[in-house]
Order: sequence, then structure tokens, then C-alpha cells
Amino acid sequence: MQLTIDNLTQQFGSVRVLDQLALSTGSISSLVLVGPSGGGKSTLLRILAGLDVPTAGSAQFDGTPLPRDDAGLLSYRRTVATVFQSYNLFPHLSARDNLILPLVHVHGLSREEAAARIAEPLARFQLAEHADKRPAQLSGGQNQRIAILRALVVRPRRLFLDEPTSALDPEMTAEVLDMIEALKGSGTDFVLVTHAMHFARRVADEIAFIGDGGVLAHGTAEQVFNHGDNPRVTAFFDKVLR
Repeated sequence: MQLTIDNLTQQFGSVRVLDQLALSTGSISSLVLVGPSGGGKSTLLRILAGLDVPTAGSAQFDGTPLPRDDAGLLSYRRTVATVFQSYNLFPHLSARDNLILPLVHVHGLSREEAAARIAEPLARFQLAEHADKRPAQLSGGQNQRIAILRALVVRPRRLFLDEPTSALDPEMTAEVLDMIEALKGSGTDFVLVTHAMHFARRVADEIAFIGDGGVLAHGTAEQVFNHGDNPRVTAFFDKVLR
């Protein structure tokens, strides 16, 4: 994927969360957004996922602008998938049925076709033995892995992940991060918001440091983590990597 953003602005009332943000990536498979809380990372991700429309400016993937009209946004959202901090699994359904439901009711597969599609991913990510359990019977890490798998089985053009490990303890976080890292070799393009800096360094083709409503640093992990030109960026990494 190649992402180009020009003068992207998002304002809520009198608060300008993104302020003429600009970014142009190379041809990459993974973009990681890092930076301080409240800097605009999640707002940017929601716009790129087609969940929000910016106040001004534009963004395009591979030369195709993101739509702004309702019909265009609905069509776009059917081609991508988003995973949030909360799992948003149906508590009364098994993990298997949580995976099958969107394939049947949104994407038009038969139940038999949906069951066949999810079998291999369940096995690949060591979740087959938990497929008949309900969310309350699973750990937080297992629930989040099911949520990611639910996004993957619809075969999205790209995947957006908004701090998927922020509510998990370290052991469960490792489970989820291992799963995301495995995606990098599977041909799935993704944009990830995370506070896990060592993981960001490992998995990102490019990193964008989002702060104060704009891009304060951008490049490879090595370029961004060693970015000494911006005191805001330097102070952030001095604190979180201490």
C-alpha cells in the first residue's frame, strides 16, 4: 500500500485534533502510528478506516482518494477491517460463531462456506481448540486474537488496528503481538496504533510519529527512533524507552 495525506484537518467543536497533517509513504505493507496520548493517532486511524470524515484535506491509498459520501464510505468499509481496544465479540456466541456471523450476514457466504473459510486460520493461530468457547470462557489475549481473526477472515484489502493490546496484561499482550507480527509475512497490509515501542520497531516498514495534530517524524524505525531534530519527539522517546 502507498498512503498519501494532504492537509488533513479534523475539528470537533473548537478542538482541532488534526491540523493540516501531511504524510506520504513508500510502497509498504505496515505503517505504525506512535506518539503521545491525545496527539491524534486514533483520530487519523478512524479517518483512514472510513469511520470518520475529515473536516478538510484528503487521504488516498494507492492513488485512490478515500470517499466522503455515505454510499462511498459504506462500500469502502466493506473492503477493509478495523480492530479496536475492546474485542466487541458477541458474548452469547461461541468464538466460531463470532467468526461465521459476519461472513454469512454481511458478505453473503453460506454457513458451510464460512465454516470452511475459518478452519485453516483457527488452526494456524492456535485457536481451534477454543473455537466452541464463548468469550467469557476465554482469556483477554484469546478474545483479542479472535477479534483480529474475525477481521482477517473477511479478506480485507487492509487492516486497521487501534491499540489492540492496551487492555491486556503482558503475557496476553505478547500473544496478540505475535499474531500481528505473523500477519506481516502473510501479505496483509495494516496500519497499527500502538504504545508498544519495541514491537513498533520490529514490525513497521515505516513509522509516523503523530503529535500536536501533525506528523512530527516519519521514516523507518531507525530514522524515527533516532530522530533528534524535534525536541517533542526526543522527549517522548527518552521517557517511554527509559
